[in-house]
Amino acid sequence: MLDGFFLTFSIILGVGTITALVRGRSLGWLVPIWFLISTASTELAVWVLILVVFLLQFALVFLDISEGTVYLGMLCLAASLTGMLVVLRRHFEAGHIFERALAAGIGDDFESAIPVARRKRLSRQIRASDWLHPLTFARKGVRLERDISYGPHGKRNLLDIYTPVSGGEGMPVLLQIHGGAWMYGHKGEQALPLLHHMAELGWVVVSINYRLSPSATFPDHIIDVKRAIAWVRENIDQWGGNPHFLAVTGGSAGGHLTALAGLSPNYAPWQPGFEDVDTQVQAVMPLYGAYDLVDRHQIRRNTGIDNPVLNRVMKENKEQNPKLYDLASPVTWINDQAPPFFVVQGENDTLVWAEESRRFVAELGAVSQRELVYAELPGAQHSFETVHSPRTSHWLNAAAWWLEWAYADWMQRQIED
Repeated sequence: MLDGFFLTFSIILGVGTITALVRGRSLGWLVPIWFLISTASTELAVWVLILVVFLLQFALVFLDISEGTVYLGMLCLAASLTGMLVVLRRHFEAGHIFERALAAGIGDDFESAIPVARRKRLSRQIRASDWLHPLTFARKGVRLERDISYGPHGKRNLLDIYTPVSGGEGMPVLLQIHGGAWMYGHKGEQALPLLHHMAELGWVVVSINYRLSPSATFPDHIIDVKRAIAWVRENIDQWGGNPHFLAVTGGSAGGHLTALAGLSPNYAPWQPGFEDVDTQVQAVMPLYGAYDLVDRHQIRRNTGIDNPVLNRVMKENKEQNPKLYDLASPVTWINDQAPPFFVVQGENDTLVWAEESRRFVAELGAVSQRELVYAELPGAQHSFETVHSPRTSHWLNAAAWWLEWAYADWMQRQIED
């Protein structure tokens, strides 16, 4: 019985390793299953590796490795050990990838634009104390105030505010928009490493809920995002934030809404009742977002998830209302006045393929007059940064450097103007 359990567990770990190494493409109904297994195996690679080593030692001490069942399990674990070492190598290499992306997008000397006092808070080092505790997010230097209303739609129009315990005035502001296929998700579930990290560095961080489908129909989602931006503009000074500098970020559906908000400021039909409020943002940082719901280049047609999701979000298909899909696509809104962008994408993303981010970046870069950074991470899965890992630690460092650069650049432009 113990031999059978050992083999079963070894095979499960082997399957997880395969999903961590291989891109899952065109899988139909297997997409969500592959995504969940791959995410756990890829982003918790440290713990998967520890478990593999433990099981190998367990077999050597307590089992008869000459038995066929145990021997087969040992082979699976040996393969998993090799594969997880490759996965972990990709985690640690993320730092170099982010460094090259930042240098290419904002210049080799971007650090010099950041005031020395703020620059001293930043780091390129990563700490094992973070990624050995993947689900520990709270920081002693961060205060959290929950469930503040920003609009008329009850629980879906609530936000949380993270501030440094030390306090301050005129601090830059970061707005987080959660993902979840526009149908799921909550402000307290995603990007928690980033929210606490930036608040610890002296930012005011706002994380919002918004109305979800199928109860909500697009453009309800982006209307709520813009309503939240308007609320921040009018109220964030009460928490020490600078209402004139607002960066926005989010992943997946939140990445889509992040890019859409950054490219469509002050669009009156999406600001009902607050048309005169300035909803322009100063920096945009989308992660693994959907950028072309029309699918002009036939990238999304093979993902297997468009129709089940978008039919619930739009309530109409592309043939019935092509204008709605066009308006909902960030690529439609690309213009030469776009703010600075930092686009992040996992190469092994099962849900939103890397080709879509590459196309969006190419089209934005051909038009925008502002800086554009693109980082594509080998081996990274969708939602890679929702738990602590070596790769997440490198991401937090890169995000902080870019956000501080964007804030410093904005401050300098205010002086020059």
